[in-house]
Amino acid sequence: MAQYNNRQKDKTIAMSEPLRGGLIAAIEPDSFAAEVGLRPGDEVLVVNGHPVEDVIDVQYYAADEWIELTIRRGGMLLNVAGPRLYNQVLGIEFEHPTFDIDIRRCNNLCPFCFVLQMPNRMRRALYVKDDDYRYSFLHGHFVTLTNLSDHDWDRIAEQFLSPLYVSVHATDLETRRACLRNPTAPDILQQLAWLRDHDIEVHTQLVVTPGLNDGPQLTKSLRDLTEFWPTVQSISVVPVGLTKHHKYDRRPLTKDEMRVIVDEVHAFQSNCLSHLGVRFAYLTDEFYLQLDEPVPPKAYYDGLSLEENGQGMVRNFLDDWKKVKREIKKQDAQSAGGRTHYASATLVTATLFAPTLAKTANEFTQLTKIPLDVAPIVNERLGETIRVSGLLMGEDVIVQLRDRVLGNVLVLPRIMFDHPQGVALDDQSPLDIARALNRPVALADAMGDVLDALAGQNRLIVKPTDEFIPIDVMKAGGWAVEKYL
Repeated sequence: MAQYNNRQKDKTIAMSEPLRGGLIAAIEPDSFAAEVGLRPGDEVLVVNGHPVEDVIDVQYYAADEWIELTIRRGGMLLNVAGPRLYNQVLGIEFEHPTFDIDIRRCNNLCPFCFVLQMPNRMRRALYVKDDDYRYSFLHGHFVTLTNLSDHDWDRIAEQFLSPLYVSVHATDLETRRACLRNPTAPDILQQLAWLRDHDIEVHTQLVVTPGLNDGPQLTKSLRDLTEFWPTVQSISVVPVGLTKHHKYDRRPLTKDEMRVIVDEVHAFQSNCLSHLGVRFAYLTDEFYLQLDEPVPPKAYYDGLSLEENGQGMVRNFLDDWKKVKREIKKQDAQSAGGRTHYASATLVTATLFAPTLAKTANEFTQLTKIPLDVAPIVNERLGETIRVSGLLMGEDVIVQLRDRVLGNVLVLPRIMFDHPQGVALDDQSPLDIARALNRPVALADAMGDVLDALAGQNRLIVKPTDEFIPIDVMKAGGWAVEKYL
């Protein structure tokens, strides 16, 4: 049994050093942290002799059979130590994953930066431009690598922070500097060469903006990045998203321009399959939805999980629907409606996904005889060019559905509330919407969740009479940088 180091167990040191560590939020039972007596509220300062800047440091320096920690408790310093058993979890949940600063800020002014396109009077955190390589490693956030110090590069190599997710946008130096609006941005090709030399894998993205990095620049970027495979594991090709508050004289891609890009990337993929065995570059779902083309099969993504960047989400939805259809057909479909808790539903989505959802909802109704109505919501706050569900506003849902005949339950996309407090971008919660429209609100990612909601078995449901947002709904809010700001 691990315990306080007897030699130092009773030693407490008056606070005199400006050490800054990680504040413990929770301790996992039966973990190393529980066995050595750590408590919520303790602050971890040093691990095995190394001052720690973030959770990455803690994980790295605690990867030993014997762990000694310096912590701060009640204004005093104390050391605890003990053996870490094989496969025993460390068991520390921190209030904040980074201890030195809240989050590394971006030093670029990209003309397509979404933060710079936010309207006034939204929550503070939406105006923070994060560009922290640690969150790239921990959570898959795309960063530019333009604000790293020598210390940061040393850490990436020493602690093997792989993979990283990098916004390249263009491999030509001057074009990339124009994309970032940063005249001193370093050469991304040199940085990728450094990462290759240190065996750090990278997933990249190119946010394609017409007149900036499309055409010959896109061709060059694809070709240049191929030279770094397999260090560069993937290229996500993303159409630029611009709100109506955009100030830098840019515009979205037209459908004709999207078609040219799709054709070029498909030809590039064929060449990569022949030479590399993988497609290497992948288009986001928006290209296919905007052009009204079938989304690719799962095999298209070569085993990569790129959903967080908008690739494969629609395919996952459709594949899940195939499974749900098989389940429904195994049951007595004719009596399905008689077994439901709610006799009908209104499914809310953004305009981009609405045709796909409407087709699926029609199939669902034909199988079950349960009427589903699909309600596309126009993003009035950010503009009609913003057509994805994750950026929907609660107030837009309320206003646009207030005079509409609704089903017995309102089903909203869970990703709309992908925030630690379970609220939309305008701070409207599912409970606010349920009360405003006098309907129970269920959150869903897939048609299986819709089926559960109709049966009264979806745990992510809020009723107008609820006094508080249910804890399951809060927990489903997911991870967001804003949790740490």
